[in-house]
Amino acid sequence: MNNYTFPQVCQLADHCRVTFIDTSNLPTVERLPGWRGRYFDSANMTFAHYEFDAGSSIHEHSHPQEEVYQILEGELELTVGGVTQRLRPGFVGIVPPNALHSVKAISNGKLIVVDYPLREAPSHPATHH
Repeated sequence: MNNYTFPQVCQLADHCRVTFIDTSNLPTVERLPGWRGRYFDSANMTFAHYEFDAGSSIHEHSHPQEEVYQILEGELELTVGGVTQRLRPGFVGIVPPNALHSVKAISNGKLIVVDYPLREAPSHPATHH
């Protein structure tokens, strides 16, 4: 992880820190069967880069963070508040805070999940604050 500050464009250096992370160097964690993720945090958001297996799922749950699913490869079904949508590359699913939601992988694939504000648990292998 590299941090850079650009004081020539910022009044407050702490607010202008730019961080670059090579996600391929982060450890892979299989938190649920068929869901392998590389996790990192910015000061305000949590990021998960997932690879998923066909048939795997994430149980129905909720949390106080807004959550955005961006599909890179493959297909999955995202159910939010009882409404199911099949997502494929180019689709984004936005889950409101505290909404019940679940995921079912239709095929193998990849996606990025972003939570705002920062998720506190479980702890992630790489953080930046």
